[in-house]
Amino acid sequence: MTSNSVYLQVAIPVPMRQSFTYLVPEALAELSFTKGDRVLVPFGNRKLIGVVLAVTTDSQVATTKLKAILERLADESKLSPEQIDFLSVCARYYHHPIGDVVSQALPVLLRQIKPVDLTPEQCWKINAELSNEDLNKIIKKLAKSAAKQQALYQYISDHGELTWPEIRMAGFLKSQITALIKKQLIIAGTVKSEAFVFTDDCINCADKLSLSVEQAVVVSSVNQQLDGFSCHLIDGITGSGKTEVYLQIIEEVLKRSQQVLILVPEIGLTPQTLQRFEKRFRVPVVLHHSGLNDSERLQTWHRTKKGEAAIVIATRSGVFAPLVNPGIIVVDEEHDGSLKQQEGFRYHARDLAILRARQLDIPIVLGSATPALETLQNALSGRYQYHQLTKRPGNSNIAKIELIDMAQQQVEFGLSGSLKKAIEVTLARGEQVLIFLNRRGFAPAISCQECHWIAECQRCNKPYTLHQKQGLLVCHHCGSQKRIPAQCGKCGSIRIKPLGQGTEQLEQRIGDLFPEYSAIRIDRDSTSRKGELAKLLQQVTDKEHQILVGTQMLAKGHHFPDVTLVAVLDVDGALFSYDFRAPEHMAQLLVQVSGRAGRASKPGKVMVQTHYPEHPLLQDLVQNGYQHFARYALIEREQARIPPFGFQALFRAEAAYPSLPESFLRQISNQNFTDCLISGPVAAAQEKKAGKYRYHLLLQANDRKHLHAAVQQLLKNIEQSELQNKVRWTVDIDPQELSW
Repeated sequence: MTSNSVYLQVAIPVPMRQSFTYLVPEALAELSFTKGDRVLVPFGNRKLIGVVLAVTTDSQVATTKLKAILERLADESKLSPEQIDFLSVCARYYHHPIGDVVSQALPVLLRQIKPVDLTPEQCWKINAELSNEDLNKIIKKLAKSAAKQQALYQYISDHGELTWPEIRMAGFLKSQITALIKKQLIIAGTVKSEAFVFTDDCINCADKLSLSVEQAVVVSSVNQQLDGFSCHLIDGITGSGKTEVYLQIIEEVLKRSQQVLILVPEIGLTPQTLQRFEKRFRVPVVLHHSGLNDSERLQTWHRTKKGEAAIVIATRSGVFAPLVNPGIIVVDEEHDGSLKQQEGFRYHARDLAILRARQLDIPIVLGSATPALETLQNALSGRYQYHQLTKRPGNSNIAKIELIDMAQQQVEFGLSGSLKKAIEVTLARGEQVLIFLNRRGFAPAISCQECHWIAECQRCNKPYTLHQKQGLLVCHHCGSQKRIPAQCGKCGSIRIKPLGQGTEQLEQRIGDLFPEYSAIRIDRDSTSRKGELAKLLQQVTDKEHQILVGTQMLAKGHHFPDVTLVAVLDVDGALFSYDFRAPEHMAQLLVQVSGRAGRASKPGKVMVQTHYPEHPLLQDLVQNGYQHFARYALIEREQARIPPFGFQALFRAEAAYPSLPESFLRQISNQNFTDCLISGPVAAAQEKKAGKYRYHLLLQANDRKHLHAAVQQLLKNIEQSELQNKVRWTVDIDPQELSW
């Protein structure tokens, strides 16, 4: 190699906290390399896709020891230098291998060596050449024999043109598209490849609502600061119109022909969010979530990168979207635990979104009815701009929470007498009831009536959950399954019965108690098929069902105007958890699910069944609301110096033998840290999972600098530990769950 050789620092998706130096061979010397290029490199006996982090003309490693890259890949799939800088900061903060972090920002198909198909995405639109006479004839026939096809035709007609992910998220099937094509009602085309530019017809003003004084103040405040970074918390009670505030802020951003990134916590919220945004804005809106296949996610990525997508609605990994002309980031339900990645690269999408907005010099809006205590403290201390929405628009009022003392009640199928009576009265008025039980399956266990044996997962030492409809026992911890046994595994008795109650059983019992009404269950099991959730939610809105039974999927963001009674069956577990965040999460869930009641003009009511009605946490929440509860909780946390007044990191370790993870964690932490407290190693709340024994070590410091210095030292100790290859270990910065 000559003196003017070019060296590349490359991030490779391997579990090593470093980048790797490669040479540019003479065959590729005429190419100019920049930060963000995708390259094919040799690594050991494999070939891998890497991303260039830096281009230099000197190397700290002897040239004779370096390998040359094999190929530079297509420019249209490279990352921007700004993205590389952002990802590098992420890797340093979370102490995670840079190669894996960079890999997270690429769609799966761009992490693979095989060529990718970059042909424009297919879409469908109405056939404008069909005469009105023919059209009316076909539509009349559809109305009689194929209502879903008619609904799909109307949906496409309303939206102009739609891609398959958008059609699927609305609850339609490929077969319905095929049927409409055969009838010549719709035709296939391709999505136009042109950068988004605002025009006057982009806004549907007929859908625009007039703002309350509170809403108008928030919109004005944010819109005055669109030219630079600012962080805004919109703390608005459920039903206070936060979405309308987002829409009117976004309108100003779109008028600048800029892109908008909206993060929602779960895939379940994307159909209704998409519907609301498409109703207001006639601009290209793309989705990014786990419900899309690899090629669909690649199309979304490219449309965003080329500036075609005006609005990107995404779950947490969308924080890495390749925005080319960003204007604002919105994080809805910012308190939600789903925004924290709990496997591999354990980032928090809300925190990274704030970091990204600062880097891009654009505003970010965080919205919630129950802000996370970390966010609330930042707002109260003046680091974020704090906006409150304390009133619901129109005539609707916040539903009152009533505690039902289960010790004073006769209980049938998990429902108290008072609750059953309230359900009867509500249904008789022609209104809907939501029954919340955060436990899916038919029953949390099965037990022998003779010897009290319980069917347990041997890999987790936890009871199997009974799923009656599937005829299976399923471990909700490791996912293992087995058929329901005909007799007791200990004494051989056939007197085996379910123990406790899950949503599947509750749905069945509700059907027995109220046979004249229709009940529907919405949980992860009933919505596992693509498009099923959107279909069920539409059925609820159309009042096809009067009783909704569900888990926390129903607690977030959904608008059910006819639900006036919300029943919460089991909240007691969180009152006595050893995780200091459990009361906060319970309060948020309770307030969120309560917010589903009385969202229109009809008054709402919330009934919470508990064995501890006098518990101070419940009393504070019921009597004074989330705001008072949150401020009191912040005082307690400040006294204890725990987050947000302290900073934590959690080292987890697991192995097939219980002594190994404990010895490993004890060995690496066997030294004094003057500015950092260390707790543990201790067994995890669930010590055994999937056949592995689990221990953890908690670090806490009063400032981030001292915490990260301690983490850095422990990582060095791990490199020197002879046990590092005998355990599986991870580090979690700012952990959200201690009861892993």
